[in-house]
Amino acid sequence: MHRRQSALAIALVGAAFATLLFQLFALPLLLLPHDVRWAWLLVPIALTTVPLWSLIHEGIHGTLVRERGWNDRLGRALAVGYGGPFTLLKAGHLLHHRFSRTQRERTEVYDPARSSWLAAARTYYPRLLGGLYAVELASVLLVLLPRPGWRLLVRKTDSLDSVTGLLFERVARRDNLRKFRLEALAVIVTYTGSSVAYGGHAWMLWSAVGARALIVSLADNAYHYRTRLERPLDAMNLALPRALEFFVLAFNLHNVHHRHPGLRWHELRAAFVADRDEIHLGWFAAVARQFRGPIPLTADEVRPLPAADTVPQWTAQLSGAPSTLP
Repeated sequence: MHRRQSALAIALVGAAFATLLFQLFALPLLLLPHDVRWAWLLVPIALTTVPLWSLIHEGIHGTLVRERGWNDRLGRALAVGYGGPFTLLKAGHLLHHRFSRTQRERTEVYDPARSSWLAAARTYYPRLLGGLYAVELASVLLVLLPRPGWRLLVRKTDSLDSVTGLLFERVARRDNLRKFRLEALAVIVTYTGSSVAYGGHAWMLWSAVGARALIVSLADNAYHYRTRLERPLDAMNLALPRALEFFVLAFNLHNVHHRHPGLRWHELRAAFVADRDEIHLGWFAAVARQFRGPIPLTADEVRPLPAADTVPQWTAQLSGAPSTLP
């Protein structure tokens, strides 16, 4: 069983690397010089964004492959192709597990006593329409920021209404900062090299990156939009045909993942059945309804229930925050 699982993981990682290498270098160097119509292959390649992120997500949780050193190396290499430093992506995702639907991370929710719908929409819609990924990609520009600059960045962004300060604080830790700089440099070299390979067709590459930004940003909060606050263990399971569920590596079973974050992607369906969990909404409907925009903190549908979940011990340890469990 373990051997088959390892073979499947290696096959998926190999397919992801092959797709990235084809997009970044083989297509512009080998095919475009003969016929520019080969560029249409970038459209289906853009759709592989979700399984690519799912593999990186497995690496973040240490479930990509069983050997931890190789798990991190493969996750780091995939993240370079994705366009974001693995250290930053990992810190951000683990903070998401810790603070999801709390005051620090409630993407679409605003406090009408402090802000208006219009003010909230000014930041909400750009984030939804590609801004989330754009920030991840732009983070590579911090590669040359000296350590005192990181300390200043942490102080300037620290807020009870955001995880940004916590994210920068984790990245700025000595060993993490060294890894972040190497990863950011690798992203810069990779995408600069790819742009050179595309030459006058570089706009095609960056259009594909723009499509990735849109897909990533649209999908990110769809599993949490209009769900109850103060329940970090909760998310939505979104319906997909079984073939598409395999394609996205069961990322649609997001409530199962939040409650069992140590499970590998191919174990989530069995856990869904064992927990007698439910499908909350269709995947495409969940993505589309985000365009309704920001939601006031006072709305009944997001108001916390009396018996909200507490933070599990493992997330408190990962985030460095005290646990609420006895």
